[in-house]
Amino acid sequence: MKNALFVCSQNRLRSPTAEQVFSKQRDIEVESAGTNHDAENPLTPELVAWADIIFVMEKAHRAKLQKKFRSSLKRARVICLDIPDDYEFMDPELVRLLEAKVPRYL
Repeated sequence: MKNALFVCSQNRLRSPTAEQVFSKQRDIEVESAGTNHDAENPLTPELVAWADIIFVMEKAHRAKLQKKFRSSLKRARVICLDIPDDYEFMDPELVRLLEAKVPRYL
């Protein structure tokens, strides 16, 4: 079982969409979090340590992750999906982008 963590800024639109899309797969556990302190589900050292693979939506998220959680990032692979904050929750275009970009890493 692989643990996949999806990260965006607020954990309101992109990463919860990714969590919902990939939660149906039986061979992975998924969670989502946000890098901002006021995110719906703020990123924690425990979540970072739990993850085998971390998908960030933008390069800025990767930078925050590496700066704030470096000590927890020992084993996780970090993938930047380059998906801008232009989508609503479960936006069909966002779902299509996620389905095109994520599976090759899982």
